[in-house]
Amino acid sequence: MTTTTSLLIGGLGGMELLIILAVLVLLFGATKLPELARGTGQALRIFKAETKALSDDDRPAPAAGAAQPVAQPVAPPVAQPVVEAPHDRDAARG
Repeated sequence: MTTTTSLLIGGLGGMELLIILAVLVLLFGATKLPELARGTGQALRIFKAETKALSDDDRPAPAAGAAQPVAQPVAPPVAQPVVEAPHDRDAARG
């Protein structure tokens, strides 16, 4: 004798989902649930777009014409020490 249960989301059945929905309604109220769902949907869309952009950055760009040279970093110029020339009046003293 085998029993089959319908698993909807990650091992949760229909009764468990109804209990979770009832708890959400009690916590947030029926008027806040659409706002909560809308905000969650927006966050998931943004997350999906960002992960797609990250995976697109990892792929090499297709070659279109000649390869662009890579700019080499330029070191800042080295400051030369300032050497003052002796003034004429100093030469007359010494």
